[in-house]
Amino acid sequence: MKRNQVSEELQQLLPLTPAVFFVLLSLADGEKHGYAIMQGMATLSGGKFRMGPGTLYTTLQRLLDLALIEEVQGSGAAVKRESRRRYYRLTGSGTILLEDEISRMESVVRLARRKKLVPRTVE
Repeated sequence: MKRNQVSEELQQLLPLTPAVFFVLLSLADGEKHGYAIMQGMATLSGGKFRMGPGTLYTTLQRLLDLALIEEVQGSGAAVKRESRRRYYRLTGSGTILLEDEISRMESVVRLARRKKLVPRTVE
């Protein structure tokens, strides 16, 4: 698989559901355990998207099955204190799919700006 390509099966996931998008985005800056993913999702969405544990762990299992994320041993001293927690990180395919989704979103925003539906902002 090329660096900028995901399989046809994974392309079928685009556009990503909010649950999948925010899980992948939450993991983009490193490995996390489930509760930290839930907190990250709430923060990244400005509190507009929240997910309960049942939905989160169902989503995580689906992403594991698709090899978009993988379970890892946590790192650092916190692991010894929290050994029962399961930690997750993005795989290469998960990163590529997230990048493809962000690129798709950027294209939509550019189109909306050309149609004057979204004000231009300075970043």
